[in-house]
This record gives sequence, structure tokens and C-alpha cells, in this order.
Amino acid sequence: MTVTLAIDCMGGDHGPSVTIPAALHFLRADRKARIILVGRTEAIEPHLGTALAEFGERLRVHRASEVVGMDEPPAQAMRSKKDSSMRVAVDLVKSGDAQAAVSAGNTGALMAISRFVLKTLPGIDRPAICSTLPTLRGQTHVLDLGANVDCSPEHLLQFAIMGAMLVAAVEHNERPSVGLLNIGEEEIKGNETVKQAGELLRKSGLNFYGNVEGNDIYKGTVDVVVCDGFVGNVALKTSEGLAQMLAIFLREQFSRNWMTKLAAIFAMSALKGFKHKVDSRRYNGASLLGLRGVVVKSHGSADAFAFEQAIWRAAEAARNRLIERISERMERERSEEA
Repeated sequence: MTVTLAIDCMGGDHGPSVTIPAALHFLRADRKARIILVGRTEAIEPHLGTALAEFGERLRVHRASEVVGMDEPPAQAMRSKKDSSMRVAVDLVKSGDAQAAVSAGNTGALMAISRFVLKTLPGIDRPAICSTLPTLRGQTHVLDLGANVDCSPEHLLQFAIMGAMLVAAVEHNERPSVGLLNIGEEEIKGNETVKQAGELLRKSGLNFYGNVEGNDIYKGTVDVVVCDGFVGNVALKTSEGLAQMLAIFLREQFSRNWMTKLAAIFAMSALKGFKHKVDSRRYNGASLLGLRGVVVKSHGSADAFAFEQAIWRAAEAARNRLIERISERMERERSEEA
């Protein structure tokens, strides 16, 4: 299936020097994809080389005259920069010229613009940010990771449905297991919001595993972990900090003296395997779920390899009918409630 992706070339810490090489590498690997590079043409063209001739109609440049700053207030970006590369990329999804948008830009601005332009799907009150984390069993999807600090039980149920449909679409797992992040496995644990959400999930028809604790995330106990954005963002940032600390500790230990440096040489193969498994770049790309279009947020500091992973996630979601899956599941939920 041919899919067209709109790439915000100007977003992120590195802009076109990362986003364009990633997009071109993706096009070489996926012969059925099309890319629209969105941004300032004077910034994009120096990075294209002979790409326009190489890819023909599969690649085109769409001019946008403005750029949303990484620290710019979301409301200001939405109101005053209607021709930003981020806004134009999302507009292309709205118009149907693209089936998905990918940006490494300001997260708050991307969420605000996407929600304003695309609107939410019927039955979805709030969009959520869902990302993939490595586990002992492969990977798991966690949401919400910061878009919604205060959530009702109904919101958590909606997050669970959206997360389950994402896994069904991109992992081809039609009955993914769903866990509710809590301070204990027992049903009586947690605050009232989490307890009521558990009751809704048990009645939902989803493959609800039950409550899971923080250590279950990396055990890979379930395919989808659901929580509010406050808890999810703290868990994510804690995980990132722990990973950075372990990497620093490893480097320090292996560089202490000539014996440890020699040991590092012998352990090189194992260290490379470890690095590959926990490499956050392989899991780059958070989906903004609940919108009437596919939008994927890349980490702002992503390199070309990481940004390409975000492009692949967007393509898979669009090709496998993510939006339709969520809409159909929400319609079924509403009919069952009636």
C-alpha cells in the first residue's frame, strides 16, 4: 500500500541535517512510500543533492516560511505561526495529501496544533502520547506520557483502547494484553480514579491483565501499560536517567586502568549486544493517539537513525488503519454502553 508522509524538516535540535537524510534513507528502503518535505526551501535544498531526480514523484518539497522554536509556548505557536513547518505538515494530513505527519519539534506545540487542526475522534475526550519501551520480552507500549496530567477513569479506558489498537495495527497482535499501572496488583490498591478505571477495563472486552507495577514495564508483563500523563512522564524520565547513569558507570569502570581497558576489549561483543538492545534510538517515535490523523513525535535530539525509526512507525500506523481501528473500537464501546 502506498503511503504519503509529511515530514517537518525544521523541527528538533538538528533540523534538516537530520530529518532529510533520514527521510531519503527511508525512501530507499520503502519503495511504496512517498515523502513531502515541509520547511524553508532554502534550508532544505542544500541537503537534497540529486534526490529529487532519484525519487521523482515520490519526493517533493512543500514550502513553509516559519519554524516553531523548541521552547516556544504552544498557544503562541498555534496562534501566530500558521505557516510553520509543523503546522503545514499537520495541515497536509488534514487535507488528505498525506496520511501521517512526523516531527521532532516542540512536543506541546505539536500536540496543540494537531488537536486544533485534526480534532479528536468520536468518543475520545483527550489525545494521549504513546511510546515504545524495550523489555525482557521485546517491547511494550506505554501511555499517557505527559499530555494529560489529570485523568478520569473514562480517560484511562480510552487510553487503553487507543494503545491496544496501536499494538494491533503496528505489531499485528489483535488481542494485546493491557495493564493498569498501579502501586500493587490487588484490585483494592490505588486511588479512586485507578480503582474505577480498573472496573471499567474489566468490563470493556479488552484483554485486561489487571494492575501492574512499575517493574512490570521492563519485565514485559503486558503489551500496553496505561497510566495518567503525570505518572507516565515521571516513569519515562526516570527510565531515561537510569539508562544514562548505567552507561556512564560502565564507561567509568572499563576505563579505570589498563586491566579494565583490556577487559573491555574482551567484552566488546557483549557490550555491543547490550547497547543494541537498550538503544533508545530503536524505539524513537511517540504516537499522538486519539486524533483524526496519524501524527508521530520524534525525540528532539534524535539523530538520522532515530528519526528514521519515527518515520517507519508513522508509515506502519497509516498502512495498518490505526485511525479506523480506534474509531471502530470506540463505536463498539459506545454501542455496548447504550
